[in-house]
Amino acid sequence: MTRAAHEWSSGRTARLAAIASGAGLFSGLFGVGGGTVIVPLLVLWLAYGERQATATSLAAIVFIAAFAAAAQGAYGNVRVLDAALVGLPAIAGVLAGTWLQQRVPTRLIALLFAVVLVGSAIELLLQ
Repeated sequence: MTRAAHEWSSGRTARLAAIASGAGLFSGLFGVGGGTVIVPLLVLWLAYGERQATATSLAAIVFIAAFAAAAQGAYGNVRVLDAALVGLPAIAGVLAGTWLQQRVPTRLIALLFAVVLVGSAIELLLQ
């Protein structure tokens, strides 16, 4: 089987669809999906590297976030000015984070990511 054929096999496509469905569900329910669903599953199920999983997740989140924001907007839940005040300055953080990610060993990225997820889970449980 050629590499291109392998990359688009039915099993791989089914896994990507499952990851996407989970990310969409979590995005709609909790406002998260990329980092907490897509990245770990791309790494664990499809053997992506940390950097490739992060980049792929970010690209997918463009679509997920746009649709989720529109759906939430239809319910009147979006504060556009607040979103802009959070989103626009975050661009500097994205640039800094991307720059840093390219310079940090991938094992450390995975460890830091796991610490953030565990810390978030503990915080949610304690609330």
